[in-house]
Amino acid sequence: MFDFIQQLFRPKAAAPAAWHAVAFTAAQARRHARWVEQQVFLNWLEPYYKAYHLRKGGAGGSRGLQVQILHEAGRQGAMFFFDPTIGPGNFRHFYEYLGERLLGLGYHRACADQCTQRKQHLRETVLKQLFKPNPTDCPETGNCNQRFGLVTIDLVAVNGHPMFIRLSSNAVLQPGFTPASSFDELLQQLFDAPPPTPATQALIAEYHSQF
Repeated sequence: MFDFIQQLFRPKAAAPAAWHAVAFTAAQARRHARWVEQQVFLNWLEPYYKAYHLRKGGAGGSRGLQVQILHEAGRQGAMFFFDPTIGPGNFRHFYEYLGERLLGLGYHRACADQCTQRKQHLRETVLKQLFKPNPTDCPETGNCNQRFGLVTIDLVAVNGHPMFIRLSSNAVLQPGFTPASSFDELLQQLFDAPPPTPATQALIAEYHSQF
């Protein structure tokens, strides 16, 4: 699966695609607020967190939710693959919710944009959120506390079908910043949660197809 994704999104010579800001409709905002209030996210926080650690330990299997760890110079991250049991509606809510969790960790959203481009017979759509740490000094050093560095969350879809959520962090290496906390610590803050209850599991169908 990961090899296919790499081939699919390998850069090709093409006209640059236009990015534009993403905004909820009033109905989407109400629906998402209800999804969060009902804690539907509990259906996937713990399973994705477990899948990440299984993959990191070399024990990732073909069953259950799939996670791929990113290995890139200067960037730590992971790809959380879409599963049909989640449904495109829940997956979009989950993407938005991860960004909202970051806001509670001392971040502000620098952008929330969308871009669609065609690659041969495929239509790739990327939703991107970039988060920057709030400018807060560390009392021990006086340096700016960069927390986990710059954090990006992407949702990638092909021909309208969600493929994965990509979460990554980049440490700021310039003087005047504290060392960045690890990606594992970031995931713990975002994904470490109790398992779902039967009531929250029953809500999956309500949001399965529609955002």
